[in-house]
Formats: sequence, structure tokens, C-alpha cells
Amino acid sequence: MSVQDEIKRTTAPDIRARKGGNPIVSLTSYHAHTARLVDRHCDFILVGDSLGMVMHGLESTVPVTLEMMILQGQAVMRGSKRALVVVDMPFGSYEASREQAFTSAARIMKETGCGAIKLEGGVRMAETIAFLSQRGIPVMGHVGLTPQAINALGSFKAQGRREEEWAAIESDARAVADAGAFAIVLEAMAEPLAARITKSVAIPTIGIGASASCDGQILVLEDMLGLSPRVPKFVKRYAELGPAIEQAVGAYAAEVRSRAFPAEANVYHLAKSRKA
Repeated sequence: MSVQDEIKRTTAPDIRARKGGNPIVSLTSYHAHTARLVDRHCDFILVGDSLGMVMHGLESTVPVTLEMMILQGQAVMRGSKRALVVVDMPFGSYEASREQAFTSAARIMKETGCGAIKLEGGVRMAETIAFLSQRGIPVMGHVGLTPQAINALGSFKAQGRREEEWAAIESDARAVADAGAFAIVLEAMAEPLAARITKSVAIPTIGIGASASCDGQILVLEDMLGLSPRVPKFVKRYAELGPAIEQAVGAYAAEVRSRAFPAEANVYHLAKSRKA
């Protein structure tokens, strides 16, 4: 039996069963090498459409394509072995109809081998979530701040900071859970509301700028490592790799210009001739 055969990858039902249990740990990843690093620590890895901003310098997630998500999903699957891999459905790939959503989701799962997809929206997407779930596609929901709707929202602002906003957001969360999603992301949401939703729905909640009471937490990897120049208030930087990388690049550039690199240890020499 190979080593790969001995490692059982986490599944969507495994995550669903964690409701009310030990906190679920997640980070984003878009590359094989970062997936390899986070795999041993995370219960699931999200291939987020945030790659549009993190990797490509886009202003929002809106321009991200299905092909971009599939390419990076394939990379993360190759780099990971045990965590569930969830791939975001990009804007425009699922909103038109539940049939469009199924076609896009099926393509993602077939071409990447991932274990689940994630889509944004509450009540308006409940029918689509049910349609997908009934056809063998595990769905993670996403309510609160929904970045794909930035052009309608106007800005990346926290949701539910006024109690009169709560009813609509709670309805969204309940609709997602009732439709068959196995988990739901609560993004940029007032802490009391996120805690209340966590208690009221039967599926795990994954907070990002929400509440410590959520069943799990997720952050964008580059944000928490100090590689992103601007980050939301809810991000805690666990390292400052940006300055360290720039320092290393500066040292490399200086050695190249001074011809200190490559040194004797970094070059190849002629092979020794063999005697007859």
C-alpha cells in the first residue's frame, strides 16, 4: 500500500459532523507549495477567488474566471494530501440558473478532483444549493459580506452592525443551511449576529471577521503572513514575511552586482576524466 493510500482526505461530511465540536481550521491556498505547508494544520483548504486580488492584482474578485479557479484548484490538490479542498465558484459561473451552476460545479470537481465547491448568496441561492446538493455536489455557503457583489454593495463594509439588518442576514443563513449546504462562511459580520447565527443553524459556521463563537475560522494566507500590503481590520498578522522577502531579494541583487554570487559552491566544474 502506498503512502497516499494510507492518508484519508477529509470530506464534506466530516466537516459537517464537526458542528459544535473542536474548532475547524482553514486557510486559503492557490499554489501547490503553500498547500503542502498548510495541509497538515488545516481541516479544509479554500481555493478562494481572492486569488484575483492576491495573485493577479485585480481590484476585486469579479473578473476571476472559471479557468483560473480550475488551474489553481489543480495545483492545490497536487500539493495537499489530507485536508478537504474547497474551490470557489467565480462570479458569473452559477447565478444565471441552477443548471448553469451544476455545469460549472461539475466541471470544477471533475477537472480538479476537489471535494466541494463554495458559492455566495443566501435566500436567492437556496434553490441552487439544493439542486447541487441533491446531485452529489457538496456546497459550502457564504453570507454576510459577499465580495462578488461589491459593485452592488459599494464597498467592503461589515454587515449586521445595525440590528435592523439582522433579520435578512439570519434568513440568508437559515436558507443556506436548510437547502443542504454542509457549512457556511460568515464574512465581515457583527460579532453578536455571527454568534447568534452559529447557535441557530445546524451546520458549521466558518468565521472570517465574524465571531470566536463560530465553529471554525478562515483567513487569506497571504494576509496572515504579512504579504499583503493592505488587510481588513479582522486580520491578525502571524508573521511579517514581506519585509523578510524584500531583504533577501536585496541581498541577492547586491551579490549579483558585486559578482559574489554565484560563488565556488554554486557552480559546476568539469568532470574528472576516467583512466583506462
